[in-house]
Amino acid sequence: MNSTIETMLNHRSIRSFDDKPLTDEQIEAIVKSAQAASTSSYVQAYSIIGVTDKEKKRQLAEVAGNQSYVEENGHFFVFCADLYRHELMGSFEDKDVIPAVESTEKFMVALIDASLAAQNAAIAAESLGLGICYIGGIRNNLNEVASILGTPNRVIPLFGMAVGYPGNHSSQKPRLPMEHVYHQNVYQQDEKQYINQLKDYNEVISAYYQERTGGKRNDRWTEQISQMLEKKSRMYMKEFVESKKMNLR
Repeated sequence: MNSTIETMLNHRSIRSFDDKPLTDEQIEAIVKSAQAASTSSYVQAYSIIGVTDKEKKRQLAEVAGNQSYVEENGHFFVFCADLYRHELMGSFEDKDVIPAVESTEKFMVALIDASLAAQNAAIAAESLGLGICYIGGIRNNLNEVASILGTPNRVIPLFGMAVGYPGNHSSQKPRLPMEHVYHQNVYQQDEKQYINQLKDYNEVISAYYQERTGGKRNDRWTEQISQMLEKKSRMYMKEFVESKKMNLR
């Protein structure tokens, strides 16, 4: 096993960082690594906003549910789906790109491009000995986030990434077994086998929580996620996306 795979397999979310900013060289290495990710048809439909202003970080932390590590980290990145530049280039080249820019397909391209770039950034940061934590909580109120970051139409902040020197190393959450995730040739639909795999995984997760909390928690994974999905969350998203002139066709 090589060091790159070891870095990826050692991933865990870090939620406590030392009070030490990233250097310009580290930021450049992380962003350039993000840019090296694959991009659909060379469209490059994403942007990254680095947030260093303390007040903006405080505001973003508040939006994200008062998560302290959004405010207190070495650097905070926000990854955005971005088709704004593509509208501009259409005007520049006198081409009608609007139907494509407003299509579901290009919306998906922008989401995928941004996600691929972010994961490259995460691996780059961790390879430098830094820790990271993805922050989906900024989607709690994207109207507020758009105002804080000054994002125009055709740009949607998708998630943040707190990066910095780990204050402590949290334990690593066990993932689903490979045989539950990896399907060969066709999607396996043996419901009994699926349920049995979930039952086995529930035992693993329950034991993990018991050990991590000294017996205070023993959640089953299916219980935890079902309860989360039962609650309606961020149901404004379709309206917000359409208000930004994306995913309209």
